[in-house]
Amino acid sequence: MQVGEKDGPCGSLAVDVGNTSTRLGLFAPDAARDAEPVGTFEVTTPERLTADEARLLAERALEVLGRDAGAAAAATGRVGAILSCVVPSLTEPWTRGLAVACGARPLVVGPGLKTGIRMDYHDPSEVGPDRIADAIAARESLGSPAIAVDLGTTVNLEVVDASGAFVGGVIAPGLALGMRALAGAAARLPQIELKVPTRVIGKSTREAMLSGVVLGEAIRIDGLVRGIERELGSEAPVVMCGDGAQVIVGLLQHPATVDPTLTLRGLHLLYLANARQQKTGPRATKTRR
Repeated sequence: MQVGEKDGPCGSLAVDVGNTSTRLGLFAPDAARDAEPVGTFEVTTPERLTADEARLLAERALEVLGRDAGAAAAATGRVGAILSCVVPSLTEPWTRGLAVACGARPLVVGPGLKTGIRMDYHDPSEVGPDRIADAIAARESLGSPAIAVDLGTTVNLEVVDASGAFVGGVIAPGLALGMRALAGAAARLPQIELKVPTRVIGKSTREAMLSGVVLGEAIRIDGLVRGIERELGSEAPVVMCGDGAQVIVGLLQHPATVDPTLTLRGLHLLYLANARQQKTGPRATKTRR
């Protein structure tokens, strides 16, 4: 039986497994294309994960985000799921865990899944699932052209041209990664907490590092956006997401908005486009510790 035929409308759980953190967002059964998730649940991405541990995380997220409604939906198999995972070793455990927790095998973003966006890219299979989700959500929110900036472990800029096609982007080290690289490569440089510096000219080693990493990131993004617009031949609105977005957006010269759920909303759009591919999974395989 296919979800959404005899069961009626089903909610959806979007799971975004990143290198540093994993976010889950629950969307209501009648959620529109531009809907926000009813809530989000975030955990640190572990180095290793079993299918049972993934199931427990998904069930906990449904409990926290949906309370009685979410738990009831999961129990009757009326919550669909879609998975974006950039850590290859965690894809299978999450796929199996979600199949049990949600009562249906999740859609997994990758080759074979309809994206609804033309990929003007040398090898589309190289594009990470989170990058695809960001581009789709940016196009839905901003129209075309559009630029999505995701500040996570890496800083990704995804570009949609005036025709609505994904035409590529930029990948660079993220804020925390840059700070760790500085401290790790130079023995005299300390590990410091990321925050917005009060001036460009640092009066201490810590201030100088913050200026280089944080202000340098804002200047880099501004410069990249200008270069992208030059290649597109037109201006493009910018939407930002990720842990560093709120820090950086106020430092940019280019206008930008922040959407903390951009990637999850992109996954929701992919779910809506592919939900009829999702088959119900065997609840009998659930195991308890």
